[in-house]
Amino acid sequence: MASDTLTVTDNRTGNSFELEINDGTVRAMDFRQMKASDDDFGLMTYDPAYTNTAACRSGVTYLDGEGGVLRYGGYPIEQLAEHSTFPEVAYLLYHGELPSASALESWNAELKSAAIVDPSIKAIISSFNRDAHPMGMLQAVVAALGTLHPESKEFTPEGELRDSIALIAKTATVGAWAYRHNTGQELLDPDPDLSYAANLLYMMFGDKDVDPRLEKALDVLLILHADHEQNCSTTAMRGVGSSDADAFASASSAIGALYGPLHGGANEAVLGVLNRIGTKDKVEGFVEKVKNREELLMGFGHRVYKNYDPRATIIKAAADDVFEVTGVNPLLEVAKALEATALEDDFFVSRKLYPNVDFYSGLIYEALGIPTEMFTVMFAVGRMPGWAAQWREMRNDKEQKIARPRQVYVGPDERDYAGVDAR
Repeated sequence: MASDTLTVTDNRTGNSFELEINDGTVRAMDFRQMKASDDDFGLMTYDPAYTNTAACRSGVTYLDGEGGVLRYGGYPIEQLAEHSTFPEVAYLLYHGELPSASALESWNAELKSAAIVDPSIKAIISSFNRDAHPMGMLQAVVAALGTLHPESKEFTPEGELRDSIALIAKTATVGAWAYRHNTGQELLDPDPDLSYAANLLYMMFGDKDVDPRLEKALDVLLILHADHEQNCSTTAMRGVGSSDADAFASASSAIGALYGPLHGGANEAVLGVLNRIGTKDKVEGFVEKVKNREELLMGFGHRVYKNYDPRATIIKAAADDVFEVTGVNPLLEVAKALEATALEDDFFVSRKLYPNVDFYSGLIYEALGIPTEMFTVMFAVGRMPGWAAQWREMRNDKEQKIARPRQVYVGPDERDYAGVDAR
């Protein structure tokens, strides 16, 4: 018997089955051979929310939640945040390798060219109410972009690359336009002389003279959000894409998943918590309320990380650079006191509740002048390269089929229809 197998005995029948173990997994379909009788369909695995199910093999991002490790294409997130740029990281995620100098120059040029959005999109943006949520606008407009590119349904390698570049570039433009529309300002076209991060700030606020420290901080935030393995929105991107939906329709669905407050809205909730606490002398009282289940401590804990989120460490350092320019937000002191208090309390440490990426990111966005309703839009702008890379990988994975989970039926057995008078 091979050592890389799992032997399972079905106590209903006494039959034993040997299942292959590959990369720490067994195939769920191998359980279908375990039948209690000839008319049995076989066993299924039951895993609500896919908490322990690997739905794909991916080479995009490595995440070790226990060790607090995050790598894009093998490169530690700490190194990329310090030395790389968001467009370079986008190239890495999509192509699997860092670009040469000439390849990066060409990639940047393609992104700048693709950032220009058809004027018809301005009319769509202008049709929304002034108080429309920018994520709703972004989701709708990204789907609408697909109607301008009917060739996107051809699915050639060149087409997949073209559409991915378009999404990475145009999402920033559309996101900035959503903000400008909400604030009643003219929609600004991108400036090809600016970097990706500086352009995003320019299209939002109309100032081309961006402090390099703020530009770097935004670049770092976008890098940290660029991909995070098989999260809810990435699963939506892959699931919708598995039906042969084009990149724009798939990305629109991913934006919809990110729109949910349990996924993309956590940094906004953190600011709400910090504002409710108000001053650092009230932190201990708030922590006691959390322990008594009277309050929720937002920005702590993670579905995957059972250690300090490596992105939180980087963002915390970036916050210091931003506040050198903008002045210190009093809520930063509250956040640091809250973190220190929680990490010294066994209630949180024993439950492996450590700060995650959302804990400090909202403070930086706020310091940059970005309103809370735009936080998730910025998340989507940053995550688009990861979505595009995951979508392309899914399309080229020969093992992938249209996503179609099974269910455990819990409804009524067969019954006969009775007319209204007989009920």
